[in-house]
Amino acid sequence: MLSDLDVEACSNSFDPSFGCSVLERDILVSRDASALTGSVSIDVELGDAAALLPSNLRDTTDMSQTTFELRASSNSDGAWQWLVGAFNSSVDREYAQLLPTPGYDAAWDADPGGEGLCCSVDAANGIAPPDSPFASSLPYQIDQTAIFGEVSYDLNDDFTLTAGGRWYDFDETRRIQFGGVFASATDQIDSTASDGFTPRVLASWSMSDNVTFNAQASQGFRLGGVNDPLNAGLCTAEDLIVFGGFQSYGDETVWNYEAGIKSTYSNGVTFNAAVFYADMQDLQVTLDAGSCSSRISFNVADAHSSGVEFELGTNPSEAWQFSLAGSFLSSEFDSTVLDSTGAILGGVAEGNRLASVPEVQLAATGSYDFPVSWGGGSDGYVSATIHYVGDRITQPSDQNPGAGTFSSGLAFGGATGNEVTELDLLLDPYTIINISAGLAFDTWSATLYVHNVGDENANTSFDRERGGRARLSYRTNKPRTIGVVLRKSF
Repeated sequence: MLSDLDVEACSNSFDPSFGCSVLERDILVSRDASALTGSVSIDVELGDAAALLPSNLRDTTDMSQTTFELRASSNSDGAWQWLVGAFNSSVDREYAQLLPTPGYDAAWDADPGGEGLCCSVDAANGIAPPDSPFASSLPYQIDQTAIFGEVSYDLNDDFTLTAGGRWYDFDETRRIQFGGVFASATDQIDSTASDGFTPRVLASWSMSDNVTFNAQASQGFRLGGVNDPLNAGLCTAEDLIVFGGFQSYGDETVWNYEAGIKSTYSNGVTFNAAVFYADMQDLQVTLDAGSCSSRISFNVADAHSSGVEFELGTNPSEAWQFSLAGSFLSSEFDSTVLDSTGAILGGVAEGNRLASVPEVQLAATGSYDFPVSWGGGSDGYVSATIHYVGDRITQPSDQNPGAGTFSSGLAFGGATGNEVTELDLLLDPYTIINISAGLAFDTWSATLYVHNVGDENANTSFDRERGGRARLSYRTNKPRTIGVVLRKSF
């Protein structure tokens, strides 16, 4: 039995904590899919009337997540410091797609689809309601458990070593149901499981009261999975051969090596910088599966990302604050992936760029605070940010010669289908400027803001449906937005 003194000593040796969170989320993404549905209709020769029917693709996500975390850490002043904890997360997620197209059942039954597509409407609908040529339901159950911890030791007043790690266990189960005349009837259950250990080591040296150097090596992990079945009936024969062999993909791991400096100076200047090298194994890459109106994920044996990141800040006075941050990156594949025909798959070749990674990013901010004497006295401010993003590609295949040349091969409305659309798939750099000004009184505040001052029309990614046989479009940013925010406290 513990005495009062024992209990006090125990409570003073570490700090326990426990957290629990519940997240409920319902998402609907609705867009015009008339070009997609029309492309398939022309493919199976349903006629102009069916191809011109308006079609709406509705993506819905219903998710519930419960998370528990328990941790304890030392609170003594000794050379040894430690932290241990446990984590559990349970996610129920149902993702579904529906393609409501009023009048489509009648058009299909009047002239049932071509070779490879499904049968009559009555035989094909399954989970699809009337006048919806495609429907899917994908409920997921994702469970994750982890135990983590780390220990630090001060060799002296200036040098600290830290070592830690995380043991994880993932289980994911998913049911896939497809229905509708566009789909190959599917009802199957897939599962993925993985467990392992990811370590981390860190060394920190305080060269002075103002300058600290850090170096670390750590491993990361991403769970593998199973691809959705291809909509085989929508695929060209060539695309079915190229993409049909990709079913499951494995776990991705990365070793990250980093060295950096953190510094502060008496004149209000701070400077932080780091160089890093990330060595990726079995990198998970996603590509559009051409005409199949599907996407596939697969592994690339080796890839890397290296670069420099920095942040410079200064406060020349109590009123003025400035900062500049940026990164310079090089991210490339270190191995090549071949498809079943022996050709390089989707631009995944040694030396090619990774997708969605700008080589240069810069951000500058500045603000000025000032007192206001009228209205009972208040604080005011004016601030501005400038954000520059360098060129990027959306998918690895976008850097292939001729990648921006598209031809649908579909004759419709007087067009032969052999017409060529040529686009530059290297997304241009862009610069976004935001400004704001505000006043804060005792019980209320007002802020005027202008986002995207120059009304920059930035292409953030490129979308091609059915490998370019349907809609071609750039995703873009928000236009110039002007607004006022008023807050009142009671």
